[in-house]
Amino acid sequence: MAASQASLLLQKQLRDLCKSPVDGFSAGLVDDSNVFEWSVTIMGPLDTLYDGGFFHAFMSFPSNYPQSPPTVRFVSEMWHPNVYQDGTVCISILHPPGEDPNGYEHASERWSPVHTVESIILSIISMLSSPNDESPANVDAAKEWREGRDEFRRKVSRCVRRSLEMM
Repeated sequence: MAASQASLLLQKQLRDLCKSPVDGFSAGLVDDSNVFEWSVTIMGPLDTLYDGGFFHAFMSFPSNYPQSPPTVRFVSEMWHPNVYQDGTVCISILHPPGEDPNGYEHASERWSPVHTVESIILSIISMLSSPNDESPANVDAAKEWREGRDEFRRKVSRCVRRSLEMM
């Protein structure tokens, strides 16, 4: 039952995005037969180090969406404090609902069923604009963001260049 409700909700969100596209990204199904796997292209936000890039990612939704969050993983090379080496995005709204067992986040910052594909992707775009180096997924990127901004810029520029080569 939950999977069919999730499927209907995701179909509606896809229709809404097709009817009213949002600046900064495009999203669609990886395969028309599976509404739980999405392909997303995020344009690097203007006036950020990621400006000019086109970054590809996959969103995988659980069968109990929206009670649980999707996972989002960049397949484009990404150098960012809040993106693990394997491309998985680490932001509060993608963490399971409830209290944080590590005490870093308030329950209000974590996943809530009110989030949509649009709000998730807009949060990722915001993350690209404003890295959070307090609890990084990529410790090396966070250290460079704080202490070696020139090297950080160089690596991000390479990611932007490579994202364009992949188009």
